[in-house]
Amino acid sequence: MEFKPHAYQAHCIEKILEINKIGLFLDMGLGKTVTTLTAVKELKYNRFLVRKVLVIAPKKVAEGTWTKEKDKWEHTKMLRVSQVLGSQIKRIRALNTPADIYIINRENVCWLVDYYKQAWPFDMVIVDESSSFKSHKAKRFKALASMSGHINRMVELTGTPSPNGLEDLWSQIFLLDGGERLGRRYTQFRERYFDPGDRGQNVIYNYKAKPGTEESILEKISDICISMKTEDYLQLPDIIYHQIPVTLDVKAEKAYRELERKMVLALPEDEEEISVTSAAALSNKLLQLSNGAIYDEDHEVHEIHGCKIEAFLELIESLNGKSVLVFYNFQHDRVRILKALEKLKLRVRELKTIEDEDAWNRHEVDVLLTHPASSAYGLNLQQGGNHVIWFGLTWNYELYTQANKRLHRQGQEEKVIIHHLVCSGTRDEDVMLALEKKEDVQNWVMESLKARIRKIRQEGIM
Repeated sequence: MEFKPHAYQAHCIEKILEINKIGLFLDMGLGKTVTTLTAVKELKYNRFLVRKVLVIAPKKVAEGTWTKEKDKWEHTKMLRVSQVLGSQIKRIRALNTPADIYIINRENVCWLVDYYKQAWPFDMVIVDESSSFKSHKAKRFKALASMSGHINRMVELTGTPSPNGLEDLWSQIFLLDGGERLGRRYTQFRERYFDPGDRGQNVIYNYKAKPGTEESILEKISDICISMKTEDYLQLPDIIYHQIPVTLDVKAEKAYRELERKMVLALPEDEEEISVTSAAALSNKLLQLSNGAIYDEDHEVHEIHGCKIEAFLELIESLNGKSVLVFYNFQHDRVRILKALEKLKLRVRELKTIEDEDAWNRHEVDVLLTHPASSAYGLNLQQGGNHVIWFGLTWNYELYTQANKRLHRQGQEEKVIIHHLVCSGTRDEDVMLALEKKEDVQNWVMESLKARIRKIRQEGIM
């Protein structure tokens, strides 16, 4: 696919090339990944200003997003990527594989720094979701900061650089400028910009920003950060569709392929004899498996993998407290999502009554969970948030569009971002393509299924 950058993307690419260490604080779905990859290609192969690039990202993002995005565009396909993931042996092997970009999950940053020590080879570092480095006390922050002398270029990417307040900015900006703008020590930064808030006898529980603090901080960092406020002058679409590729682990991949093959081989040999009903049944089974669990003949649930749940939690974390409307497809998805969210300190509700709707619109809900069939019509949820997550996809285009309109409608004051969790190489991808085509979705679903059937049967012959 040919990349034709929007005005804001061209602006960001130019700034990455111009400024050695920069923060792109732009919302999800605005193409930060392809923007950064475009700059990397220019820096490495046209300007010869970088040698080795390191991407630090959440685990599921590291597994799928960067490689998939690189392969999507004609101009970035030639970039060589090595994923530094898995066991220590696999990570070391990946580090010794010739590549342009090395991708590691943020949990292994300390290990990486310890592995190379002063022989650190990466002259450019990209921190995807830099807000995960917001704590000045965190080991990963201290480890990466210790390598600053070896890093000539850095790009920080996040939609929410200060999820808990302006205090979160210090460590992220320190990684960019070594303390030049906000101070070399966190305590100095806090004393300058904040006053003690709630306190006990000998303990200060929190700090409150002094008057004018936000304006002062933003002014100081404006030369090295493209902030969310840039949206005021950049031309952005009213609704943004964001695909998040989810990579199945080896066990899940095997389970998916075995079930797919078993069910395909049980279908009639003649494609024309395959009914819409049997095609839908097979599609639903495969969509369930993509999501991580499946019903058996007795309607008992069997959990197969947690890959999509893990990606979902990473996405929730990256939203940093922004309210989100979550659509699920199957009841076992609902149960597993609710169980996973129990671990997080979030206000979670299922959309069942008018009270739930009102609570959402009053910003009293962080995660609102619902089935698209239950919320496709009549509900006004646009005041409560602007983010939608499709945990499990539906190939009912009308249901899909009407569900999205719960937020994307008159009265919505922000850009609506629709996130789709899509398992790579599964029925998820077929359904996503069908929804993108918009027309004759049912026919497309049937034809894509027949294509998969032919492929599986051909593999069986070979």
